[in-house]
Amino acid sequence: MSDETRFVLPRYGDRALSDLLPSVAAAMGFAGWANVLDLPQRHRYVVVMVDGLGWHLLRRHADLAPYLAPLLPDREPLTCGIPSTTATSLTSLGTGLPPGQHGVVGYTSRIPGTNELLNALKWDSGVDPHVWQSQPTVFERLAVVGARVGAANKGAFRGSGLTVCSQRGADYYAADDPWERIDVVSELAEAHDSLTYAYESTLDHIGHEAGSRSDKWLDRLTLVDGDLRRLRESLPSDAVMIVTGDHGMVDVDDLGRIDVSDHTDLLEGVVLLGGEARLRHLYCRAGAVRDVAARWESVLGERAVVRLQEDAEADGWFGPIRPDLRARIGDVVVASAGRHAVLSRTHFPIETKLVGFHGSLTAAEMLVPLLVDAG
Repeated sequence: MSDETRFVLPRYGDRALSDLLPSVAAAMGFAGWANVLDLPQRHRYVVVMVDGLGWHLLRRHADLAPYLAPLLPDREPLTCGIPSTTATSLTSLGTGLPPGQHGVVGYTSRIPGTNELLNALKWDSGVDPHVWQSQPTVFERLAVVGARVGAANKGAFRGSGLTVCSQRGADYYAADDPWERIDVVSELAEAHDSLTYAYESTLDHIGHEAGSRSDKWLDRLTLVDGDLRRLRESLPSDAVMIVTGDHGMVDVDDLGRIDVSDHTDLLEGVVLLGGEARLRHLYCRAGAVRDVAARWESVLGERAVVRLQEDAEADGWFGPIRPDLRARIGDVVVASAGRHAVLSRTHFPIETKLVGFHGSLTAAEMLVPLLVDAG
């Protein structure tokens, strides 16, 4: 079974992205945390999130990443959470919690009590991110006990809803290109008991636009690899640098696209279509949930896995779901299989222009690297 067909469940509490920063905190010597990932004991840590860097993609193109690829054999991959998407993964990383506990449950999700969606990347709503994601972040908790916590990210992301949800508590420093990132991160890492977070977005952008099999994506992988090597060389010798990803990616051609606009029966009983192309949240009319699930199963067949919310929870997709967050998750959840995607040119026209997608449970999307360079 290929990495684009085999489904992988999250390993929350064991080997998930949400276990990374708690393990870092423990490895830095702070009490109350568990180092479940067995990270080296050091007082300086740098964690770099490369958006779209899937474990399978890096293994497949190891020859193009001479710095990162040799670190692959040292550690098993992590799983991200479900959905395998940026907003959810960044918040799981920052809080150390699964999605069912922090509540950022997708690219778009229902604002309870309304028939409106919150776009967690654009944050195109009046929803207060402090309320939407009320749990303390690992950064906040470490700052309280005296750690120096910083985040190096694009200036445009300062104060955004997603930044507040996932990185609040960290001192924010604008770094709009790799050279600025090196300057900022290397300076922050000089401090004793320091945790510095950095984010790289370009690989994911190119994957969406041109596909993860494109020459543009492959060229970008090599550039990112070189940038990260230079960053490592700029750090104190006793600092540990960890590189990970928030999800992998699956390219979907025309044959794999199912547009609900061409299957209007799929929207019978659905009051709101949310999520994203590879992981749809279906918010249903009262009493229509099972009929909706049966209809989607009949139409999509082997192209997707359809679950009632309670069944997805029982299977461990989101971790335990807090009662006050339950209405954000679809009554029915649809995970695309293989190289398929459920689109809607009416509701989500931008998605129809993409080549690379993520969000579902395939190994290609769910497995992300844990690359540890201890100097």
